[in-house]
Amino acid sequence: MVKTKRKRKALRVCHPDAAGIDIGANEHWVAVSADCDDSPVRPFGTFTSDLQRLADWLATCGVRTVAMESTGVYWIPLYELLEERGFEVLLVNAAHARNVPGRKSDVLDCQWLQELHTFGLLRASFRPEAKIAELRTYTRHRQTLIEEAARQIQRMQKSLDQMNVQVHHVLADLTGKTGMAIVRDIVSGNHEPERLAQHRDPRCKVSFAVIVEALRGHYKPEHLFTLQQALSLFDTYREHLSTCDARIEGLLSTLAEQAPQLANPPKRSKSYPVGNQIAIDVRSPLQRLLNGADPLTIVGIGPLTALNLLSETGTDMTRWKTEKHFTSWLNFSPGTRITGGKSVSGRRPPSANRAALVLRQAASCIGRTQTALGAFYRRIAARRGKPVAVVATARKLACAYYRLIRYGAEYVERGADAAERDYQNRRITHLHRLAKTLGFSLQPIQPEPGVT
Repeated sequence: MVKTKRKRKALRVCHPDAAGIDIGANEHWVAVSADCDDSPVRPFGTFTSDLQRLADWLATCGVRTVAMESTGVYWIPLYELLEERGFEVLLVNAAHARNVPGRKSDVLDCQWLQELHTFGLLRASFRPEAKIAELRTYTRHRQTLIEEAARQIQRMQKSLDQMNVQVHHVLADLTGKTGMAIVRDIVSGNHEPERLAQHRDPRCKVSFAVIVEALRGHYKPEHLFTLQQALSLFDTYREHLSTCDARIEGLLSTLAEQAPQLANPPKRSKSYPVGNQIAIDVRSPLQRLLNGADPLTIVGIGPLTALNLLSETGTDMTRWKTEKHFTSWLNFSPGTRITGGKSVSGRRPPSANRAALVLRQAASCIGRTQTALGAFYRRIAARRGKPVAVVATARKLACAYYRLIRYGAEYVERGADAAERDYQNRRITHLHRLAKTLGFSLQPIQPEPGVT
């Protein structure tokens, strides 16, 4: 029997009208097919007029789809411009382009991207539509303001420590009503412990005498100056945070008005924000944007969490075929390193997905609740540790969110006791099945008479 050589299949051209762009801070290199132009590779500047010329040249060459790498934030102006001009733009992860086999060193980056995109070897990263992208910018900026305000709190605590004023160690929260009143009085020039302690709120659990002792220190001018500066910056960031919340509220109202009217519109809910929670009505506009779906019915998801999830994932969950695709995008699925038919490692690759971070933060709080997910978290944490339990619980939250937004499947909370009973029943069923395969049968132990 003569063995015939197996012919290798050639790559199929999927996008003959593709272009590749290498993004830079001062210059963009663009490559099109050699059949489109005598000079298929050209550099362009980063000024707006240069970007307009780049788009005009692509249109002249008959390009319909463009691939570019996500380099810093330099890709955003060109991406938005090309999208407005009607081009299909693929934002590509640089790691995906690097891992495709080929001699990347022999060609320019833009040519390599154009060649890969021509044969359909690149996959676009997720980017929400323009109206949701605007909301995402505000929510991300809001988180930045919170982080900067937190740094100023740390600087205030440092200044108090340097003066040996221990008030922030006896109070639960320095930024509470009692703590901020004391700090403002210190900055204004009052350094007498008895007078400062009079700002104690009646709800404060610490006694007046303890606060007086904590306020005895060395009030030096240099530390008082740094305390005053940190307090001023903290107030500034809190003011900007309120302005950002107002901008988010206005945008949510605009987006909700553009959405279809609901048959039973939800009532405007009263919000009582605690800490850094957003002080606007989020539930009503979100329900209208999501065609009546209410993500706040899912345990662990509050107004701010729901807002952040919407800004990161958008309203169209059909971008992911199934909930497994969605959880894989969130990096909640185990690794798939397989060699020789055996799994080498299930370690997840590093990821900076902000939606995943929001879900992990929500999952870490669920472990303290008497809910079905709380019982699941505690069961996994006891067996595998808290980091694994956080990811596993966050994955269940992601699946519930996906089913709610895409199919309208409401989340039903069964409670921790019902979840534990179901888990025990599953274990018993599994033991019966295992005993049957070994030729045995299980019988329940009958309690002895008089023993409860």
